[in-house]
Amino acid sequence: MFKRSIFLSIFVALFFISCSPVDRVIEKKPSKVVHPEWSKNANIYEVNIRQYSEEGTFNAFRKDLPRLKEMGVKILWLMPIHPIGEINRKETKESRGSHYSVADYKKVNPDYGTEEDFRNLVNTAHEMGFKLIIDWVANHSAWDNPWTDNKEWYELTKDGEFMPPRGTDWSDVIQLNYENEEMRAAMIDALEYWVRDFGIDGFRCDVAGMVPTDFWVNARTQLDKIKPIFMLAEDGEPELLHEAFDMNYAWTYAHLIREIAKGEDTFKDLDSLFAANEKRFPDNAYRMYFTSNHDENSWNGTDEEMYGANFENFAVLSATVSGMPLIYNGQESGLYKQLEFFEKDEIEWKGYKYTDFYKLLLQLNTENEALWNGAYGGKTERINSPEGTYAFKRTKGDSEIIVAINNNSEVTTINLPEWGKDTYAIYGVMEGLSDLTAIELPANNWFIISTL
Repeated sequence: MFKRSIFLSIFVALFFISCSPVDRVIEKKPSKVVHPEWSKNANIYEVNIRQYSEEGTFNAFRKDLPRLKEMGVKILWLMPIHPIGEINRKETKESRGSHYSVADYKKVNPDYGTEEDFRNLVNTAHEMGFKLIIDWVANHSAWDNPWTDNKEWYELTKDGEFMPPRGTDWSDVIQLNYENEEMRAAMIDALEYWVRDFGIDGFRCDVAGMVPTDFWVNARTQLDKIKPIFMLAEDGEPELLHEAFDMNYAWTYAHLIREIAKGEDTFKDLDSLFAANEKRFPDNAYRMYFTSNHDENSWNGTDEEMYGANFENFAVLSATVSGMPLIYNGQESGLYKQLEFFEKDEIEWKGYKYTDFYKLLLQLNTENEALWNGAYGGKTERINSPEGTYAFKRTKGDSEIIVAINNNSEVTTINLPEWGKDTYAIYGVMEGLSDLTAIELPANNWFIISTL
């Protein structure tokens, strides 16, 4: 949702100020969610259809699927595909509006194409081995959504008028009423429609924590009766992972790595965060790690602005820690500008500078079992390293990987644990290195050693 990252950043900052990660320990519960088998070593790629191409259509995006297949993408996440409300639309007179102001839950945005175009995209993606999920906005709708004919389906002001979600500036949308059972049933029916009639593989659910958990549990139960689906919650707390969602956002991590990049926090804070998360989140749940997404890019900056000389380091970290990596469309070309949120603002595809970089990370994530998602992957063992560096090892059975990054502006020595595997490959600036005991890692660079 637009400008959400601003609210979340403020919340996270207050969270860090008010208590340390170890003070936030809550009861840890296992997840009852049964993940689709195909998700255990999957990654995810976010698609902004409006900005992806000059045409901004399903058909134009479909033509790019072979490139994404070659890069190693597994799950395609499409930002909302639905018609956008016109009443109270943000932000200028020429604005195409927020994707998250849904005017009809059972139609596609005509700017993107027809229902048949979308069906062809889903079918082609499946034929090529992709899974495809769509963004879903369950907390609120546009002012001109046909559901407004049922006023009791919405929360109302004391004067009986529609209202935006409390505590937000989201003036182009109005809050749905989850005390109304008819509305709940209609929402689940709409979710089922896209799974049953179009064959999509799941949903990324917008501000999922603002919707009652019991609704999501019921929705997941009903959807899984059609086919095993994948559910991603835009939420950073454990609760929704217990019974409803496969994965949620590692929001606090995303905030923290930007602060580390600016020199305002250190890798010791990251260790504290991971230790706290180990005590809070289900071992068998997935977390989504990322350097950017549509909110981060539009409201917080380009990759270079957020991470400076260490963008690659944080991308490596996000693809190798214990979770599923996300790539936002355009990052493989650098994404050197902040894409407008409400306007048409095409991605500048400039030579795909980072394609090989991401291809390597996604290949490792898919093939090295130590990097698989949730309980499918290996445990992490931190390797002691100098300030300004971060190193760790992950092992699962015969699969092993060591990762080291150096955020310092000078060469830094990192001592490695004994590497006992006979066959391995080395990636990054130290490729071809023969001494695996101590490495002189150049400034602002990374190193990976992996079993084959």
